[in-house]
Amino acid sequence: MKTIARKTYRNLIDIVVESLKTFTMSTKTVKKRFKILNPEILDEYQKNGKSIIGVTGHYGNWEWGAMAGSLQIKHRAIAIYKPLSNKYIDNYIKKTRAENGTLLKSMYKTNETFENFKKQTCIFLLVADQSPSKIKKAIWVNFLNQDTPCLHGPEKYARMYNYPVFYLDIQRIKRGHYELIAEKLIEEPASLKEGEITELYMSKLEDVIRKKPEDWLWSHKRWKRSRQDLIN
Repeated sequence: MKTIARKTYRNLIDIVVESLKTFTMSTKTVKKRFKILNPEILDEYQKNGKSIIGVTGHYGNWEWGAMAGSLQIKHRAIAIYKPLSNKYIDNYIKKTRAENGTLLKSMYKTNETFENFKKQTCIFLLVADQSPSKIKKAIWVNFLNQDTPCLHGPEKYARMYNYPVFYLDIQRIKRGHYELIAEKLIEEPASLKEGEITELYMSKLEDVIRKKPEDWLWSHKRWKRSRQDLIN
């Protein structure tokens, strides 16, 4: 456990340093440091005029994933994010991401975002492994041997628009260098049972974490909510 904890803190420091570098990196450098190994699996959907949902976790450098993805695939990239309280920094980050082709859209306007872009061919990027604030809307799954409430967003929008869902597996190859493999989780979301999409997503994330636990953001208080909160 001490070894994992030490590596986890090192991972967090790396992410902070790398995130600061994003403001000065050229497009060429971004693509060199973050490579999508199988963009063709996503591009085939764009070719056929089909939007998709890409889900991942707070694993590796998810921030770079949102930035680099739009430079290597043909879909229009839209990342759902939590706006920063500092409006100046928030606007600056949105501006720099947009320059690389990724639109940042507030998580508080997710309904509006999906509706506004439904006639365009997009990949909607969702990092959805954090603890939900609205516990009554949570979908409960067994995750890392814990009864875990999960955000309902990815499942909700996949069903609503019947968008295929891909897991975006981000792996650090060495410090400052990453590779991403897109893996299709669901082709026809509307055909699955309630909760099944979330279970598939969280099961895949768990597999990734178990192989290299230090690259997950353990510090984000994943299990701060319990079913007792439903009663209270």
